[in-house]
Amino acid sequence: MRPGSEAELAEIIRGANGPLRVQGGGTRGLPGQGELLETGGLSGISLYEPGALTLVAGAGTPMAEIEAALAEKKQRLAFEPMDHRALMGTTGDPTLGGVAAANISGPRRLQVGAARDHMLGVRFVDGAGRIVKNGGRVMKNVTGYDLVKLMAGSHGTLGVLTEVSLKLQAIPEAEATLILRGRDMATSIAALTQAMSTPFDVSGACWLSPSANHGTAEARIRIEGLGGSVTYRAAQLKARLGEDAEIIEGPDSATLWQQVRDVTPFAGTGGAVWKISTRPTRAAALIEALKAKGLAQAAIADWSGGLIWLLTGPDADAGAAEIRARTAEATGHATLIRAPDAIRARVPAFPPQPAALETLAKGLRDRFDPRGLFNPGLMETA
Repeated sequence: MRPGSEAELAEIIRGANGPLRVQGGGTRGLPGQGELLETGGLSGISLYEPGALTLVAGAGTPMAEIEAALAEKKQRLAFEPMDHRALMGTTGDPTLGGVAAANISGPRRLQVGAARDHMLGVRFVDGAGRIVKNGGRVMKNVTGYDLVKLMAGSHGTLGVLTEVSLKLQAIPEAEATLILRGRDMATSIAALTQAMSTPFDVSGACWLSPSANHGTAEARIRIEGLGGSVTYRAAQLKARLGEDAEIIEGPDSATLWQQVRDVTPFAGTGGAVWKISTRPTRAAALIEALKAKGLAQAAIADWSGGLIWLLTGPDADAGAAEIRARTAEATGHATLIRAPDAIRARVPAFPPQPAALETLAKGLRDRFDPRGLFNPGLMETA
């Protein structure tokens, strides 16, 4: 099913007799059950005001279309959403609704926040077929439910997005990346957090293990802004972090961060991929513990170590029990992003939640999707 309007979508949902698998561009390769409901017909930019840094578009609008329109006015989505196609080996086109529903956020999140922090408003259809609108075109404090934040990260389990309003950012004049090679994870994360504590407005801080970077460990630190300011800040950071740091500028710098954003070092590999959230101060010890268990073939630590992309072997449960136990000890959580179908059938993508949070989540699902239509099982944790 591919509705061409919000009203048609609402009618389909009201008449549904069984589960619906909600899908945008299908680029994340998510497992699912039920009749396919595609949002690609809900496409198009309905409002773009460059002077107000505001855009409104249908949930099925391809991200490439949005990015092209913004680039003409030298603007961008600051939260740097990931393109999953290389990592997942999928085709199709990433859509705005998919980015919003999964709260997809890239390396710049540590500076500007997540996708949800840039969403001004949403329209969606709930499980009763009701059209719901929340938010608007400007940031403001409101009373009642913040449904914009609620829908971001719900993975289409509470309602089907039809429209998203976003705030935008001007593309900076220049960017540069400092590269520190050959340092281990603990030393590199210390350098990344040191860089983040400076007044030099770092917009990216990551580390790649040797196996994720052609045999050489590499820390990367990005700064953006006016040309003269970038040159000055890069020199200051180099003086603080080590004169062996190399400075890469312009398009070459942008390419380095696209690799991190899209996790392309893991593309085409046969293993499972985990996305681990933890404290930067716990990241190195966590990876060392998993490496000792043979569960860390390669790692990319983004957000100064707060986000770890981990490549493991494709055997058994892809190390799910050990990875989730160790991550919980490090006050974090691990999500299975990619794995063979046999593992996906046995291992929940999302980690178990504390009882209180699971009760709250169930209450929200019962409220917005009382018939359990949308993406059943997708966010189940057991």
